[in-house]
Formats: sequence, structure tokens, C-alpha cells
Amino acid sequence: MECPVIPIRSLSEFSNRLVDKIANRRIPVDGSIEITARCNLKCVHCYINLPASDIKAKNKELSYKEICNILDQIVDEGCLWLLITGGEPLIRHDFLDIYTYAKKKGVLITLFTNGTLLTPYIADYLSDWPPHSIEITLYGLTQETYENVTGISGSHKRCMDGIDLLIERKLPLKLKTMVMTINKHEIWDIKKFAEDLGIDFRFDPVLNLRIDGDKKPANFRIPPNEIVALDFADEKRMEEWQKFCRKFLGIPFNSDYLYQCGAGLQTFHIDPYGQLSVCMMSRVPSYDLQRGSFKEAWHSFIPDVLSTKFSQDTLCRNCNLIALCGQCPGLAQIENSDPERPVDYLCHIAHLRAEKFRLINV
Repeated sequence: MECPVIPIRSLSEFSNRLVDKIANRRIPVDGSIEITARCNLKCVHCYINLPASDIKAKNKELSYKEICNILDQIVDEGCLWLLITGGEPLIRHDFLDIYTYAKKKGVLITLFTNGTLLTPYIADYLSDWPPHSIEITLYGLTQETYENVTGISGSHKRCMDGIDLLIERKLPLKLKTMVMTINKHEIWDIKKFAEDLGIDFRFDPVLNLRIDGDKKPANFRIPPNEIVALDFADEKRMEEWQKFCRKFLGIPFNSDYLYQCGAGLQTFHIDPYGQLSVCMMSRVPSYDLQRGSFKEAWHSFIPDVLSTKFSQDTLCRNCNLIALCGQCPGLAQIENSDPERPVDYLCHIAHLRAEKFRLINV
């Protein structure tokens, strides 16, 4: 008797099928955790970074044991994918301990790092215990541009050295960048650099304000018309937008409920101090995991957050361009101190995209 043919499926296909299967079951399969907000760089646009030497912030951070306890809880509730980020995660002396514990729990780890603190030892360790993926943000191809963003002399070489360490070990590296006024002239050079290395690359041209209310990142935003031009200049990005529009465009944001983005359905975010929220950008309200359990938060607190309704009429509530916009309560809170008020910057981008796609009359 011949053995049956068992199809081999890619991890991405498996992931998509799994998400479809659990879509209506509210299982927290996809989480993110910032193990620090501190960073060794001083990037001008960053929405979260604190100085590496910030003792007050360091003392408030979850300890290794506290993080392990939280990892136990999220895995028990069904977490499969976990993003470990910061700040700069590698700034913690116990980073590898945290990483190893998460790996042994069986979660698929994505690591966000600036790459400048990678060493041969850490790279070898990651090679022995490989993550699902590692993403490094490359702010410029030249030293001048990169360090204009990071504010730290020598950081460009350290980043490039870190990239080399991961490539040499054939680790699953991806490169990305944020597009801003001081590096926009090198975006396509960075893209070509990644392509020549055979590495996936993406860029994000929308800068968020700092979560502490500081509006400094707005000084480095490129104009909405340049953002839309970038959408159309990159073939892959254009195809993704077209696919996205076919699926979502025309669906008005006409629910009474404030959260319509999917946050808190299968996703969650934990900050360096144990505060749980529905996503990385929506920090308020939050639940203190040092005072209560993840299970209680997931089954009680987050559903309460998601049940929040609009208290006022806004332009967003019945807008059929919402899919082109990215408007969400978290960003609205950061921009306007009001989770319901439209973010003008995002609104402008959405209307320009619609014009370009010939979806509305100019």
C-alpha cells in the first residue's frame, strides 16, 4: 500500500489558515512585549525611546522573573507569536535569558532591534536558538544620513556590522526603515541594498507622535502628497494597497463601537512596566499585570475596552475611506488627546490616496 501524499505547507500558509480558524474565538495568539523603553540611540522620530542611562525607567521595568511569569500566562492562554521589542531589547543584560525562556515556551519570536548591540556571541546564540524573524531598522545607507537620525556617532558602522553578523549566520533577517524628511533621499538606495542581499525590505512613511505627548516627531514627517507618491513608486507596495482596497474599501466605519481595527481580538501588547493594552499604539486604558492575571485581563478587561462606544459624532464614523487612513483610537488619543477625534494628517493622506486610486472626485 502506497503512503498517502501529505502536502507540505509553508509557515505563512499555516499561520493564515490558523488565524482564519480562530477568527471568532478571541484567542490571544499574537502578542508584543516591550522589555524596555530605553535605547542606546537617540532617534529623532522615535515614539517611545528613553535614554539608556535612565535609572528611574530601568528600576520600573519588569524583572526577569516577572517577565517569565507573564510569558507563562500568555502561553497558557494560547499565545503563539510574540514580538520582543523596545526601546532596544539588547540593552538589557538579561536579554538572552528572557529570549531563551520565551523560546523554550514554544512561541514564535520576532525580534525588533537596531542591530548596533549585536556581537558575535549574541549572533551565535541566536543561530543556535533562531527566532522566527529579526527586523533591523536601517535609517540611512550612508553614515551621515543614518547618524542624522540616530544622533550617535559610530552607530552606522555598528548597525552594518550587526547586519553582517546575522547574514553570515543565515538568520531570518528583514530590513525596514521609517521615511522622514532627513532620510527620504536614501529610501531607494536602502531598498536596493536589501534586495542585493536577498533580504526582505519595507518602509513606513507615517511617523507617530511620542506616546508621552511630545510632538517632536511631527517635525520630521514628510507631506501627505509625498507619502502617496511613495505608495505608487514602489510596485510591491502598490500591489499590497490594491489588494487591501479590494478587500476593505467601501466598508463604512458605521459601528457604534470605537474599536473597529481588530485590536484585542487576537492581539495584545505589554509595556516594559507590565501594563497590558489592546495594541502597541493604544496605551489607554491599560491593565496592570503585576496586580492581576493575564487571563482576567483577556477575558474581562479587554472585552470591556472593546465595548467602548462613541460618545460623539465624528467624520470618521461613516467614512468609507477608513481603510486608506489608519485612523484608530490610540493614534487619535496621542495626536489629539481624544480617542474619537479624527487625525487630520491621516485624513489628508487617505483622501489623497483615494484621489490617486480614482475612488473619489478631485
